[in-house]
Amino acid sequence: MEYISNTLGHLIEQTAFMNLTWGNLIMIAVACVFLYLAIRHEFEPLLLVPIAFGMLLVNIYPDIMLHAEESSNGVGGLLYYFYILDEWAILPSLIFMGVGAMTDFGPLIANPKSFLLGAAAQFGIFAAYLGAMAMGFSDKAAAAISIIGGADGPTSIFLAGKLQQTAIMGPIAVAAYSYMSLVPIIQPPIMKLLTTEEERKIKMEQLRPVSKLERILFPIVVTIVVCVILPTTAPLVGMLMLGNLFRECGVVRQLTETASNALMYIVVILLGTSVGATTSAEAFLNVSTIKIVVLGLVAFAFGTAAGVLFGKLMCRATGGKVNPLIGSAGVSAVPMAARVSQKVGAEADPTNFLLMHAMGPNVAGVIGTAVAAGTFMAIFGVK
Repeated sequence: MEYISNTLGHLIEQTAFMNLTWGNLIMIAVACVFLYLAIRHEFEPLLLVPIAFGMLLVNIYPDIMLHAEESSNGVGGLLYYFYILDEWAILPSLIFMGVGAMTDFGPLIANPKSFLLGAAAQFGIFAAYLGAMAMGFSDKAAAAISIIGGADGPTSIFLAGKLQQTAIMGPIAVAAYSYMSLVPIIQPPIMKLLTTEEERKIKMEQLRPVSKLERILFPIVVTIVVCVILPTTAPLVGMLMLGNLFRECGVVRQLTETASNALMYIVVILLGTSVGATTSAEAFLNVSTIKIVVLGLVAFAFGTAAGVLFGKLMCRATGGKVNPLIGSAGVSAVPMAARVSQKVGAEADPTNFLLMHAMGPNVAGVIGTAVAAGTFMAIFGVK
């Protein structure tokens, strides 16, 4: 009888119920909310489902993120090894290759002025950098936080790892991916506030056809130009352009399919669950995290507003040929931000089709965010 009672007592002690804190319960509730948003409302489910599930796991079983050097047998937790790939910038770079293989750069090539809209939307990054410095973060931490303003999860993780800001990588990544998934909610009110009904109804001329030669040369030329000026961008820009070259060259169909499907989805699973697993209650529920989340929201709003305002400037400069709504797509959430531009434009005029026009700034935003990250790395002398 004593043996049975001791065994049962030992089993009860090993259950999560004996170790859960109020913080863990709060984070479990947050994870369930994220799962609800992803499954019920389809807010970037490919990202939010693994992130939320990783959050759920680590707050029930913290040892799933146990570092190898902290374990008794030298073996770390499962998601710790996934997380190492984030720290080494492997998974964010592979994500960029998949994005390149999935994305049509034709609208950007057909309308190079889109680069200006993509650049304008990066204002949110530098606004967040100054805001983070004002809130007391170190210069490197502020730089890592600022990338949230571009709504770019992989680049946020990449820069945080490169700048050795792993202590705040979890909150940064969760904030970035959360705002990426909430683009359809956050952006429309800002877009409507800054534009008139007449501006939202502007119809843009059909984009010119882009030749196959242009499509092939574009990733090669961009890689050479950008990486020569900022070599630190090579892991992101290089992989983005390699994936697009797979897509456009027409001779490596198998590589294109692998990069845009199987490999991309494997990487999303590994990256999403490991990012979610960095959000233990101890690491996430603190003042710094609240500051990061607030800064990210403000930065994202600033980036959206800057893109729309620059779009209004281009509208006037071209005599009303540019719909300012496409400027909001200058953030790096591909293709969600472009779809939002289309949706808001269609609300004003159902016959207005802005999607392809918005894809230009959207792709430019991806490149611009990577360049911003490379610029910070160059400033701090990080390779």
